[in-house]
Amino acid sequence: MRSLFFVLSVLAVIGSGYWANREIALTQDELDRVKVLQQDIAIARERLSILKAEWAYLNRPDRLRDLADLNFDKLGLLPMQPSHFAQADQIAYPRPPELDLSQPIEVSSAGANRP
Repeated sequence: MRSLFFVLSVLAVIGSGYWANREIALTQDELDRVKVLQQDIAIARERLSILKAEWAYLNRPDRLRDLADLNFDKLGLLPMQPSHFAQADQIAYPRPPELDLSQPIEVSSAGANRP
């Protein structure tokens, strides 16, 4: 009986060692995957900062003004003037919905007498 208990204990130790080794390997694989993802994120952020800088460079007001002047015949763009905008009192806001008061409305007083 004692030898059976000893054999089962040894098998349990071997099994738990195998399980621990497998978990360590899986954890290392996931850590490697996280490292690759972090490198990809860093590359994407660097690319995004470059694209933002290019966008700011291409949208310089003097450059856009020169392009508008060069392509005036094709585009017909004019400089913006304050007269191009409407006054606040000229804006047509939607009217609120009108209530239909032609039908009677039932009012229940069942809850009015509750303390």
